Amino acid sequence: MNAKEIRDNTIPELNEQLGKLKDELFHLRFQHAINQLDNPMRIVAVKKDIARIKTVLNEKESADSTEA
Repeated sequence: MNAKEIRDNTIPELNEQLGKLKDELFHLRFQHAINQLDNPMRIVAVKKDIARIKTVLNEKESADSTEA
């Protein structure tokens, strides 16, 4: 998922995606703890996606607050 795709979404869609990614990260960490994770780099990718979504959310929320 790249930043351009994320910026095209609305705030509620971004919040939904953020929740799904946090759940996925939890499950990946659990699998990693019990040595059943096939691709440990997926954890890194999910963390980066979460950071991208949070960045775009902050940008959108600060843009909304300056317009009001």
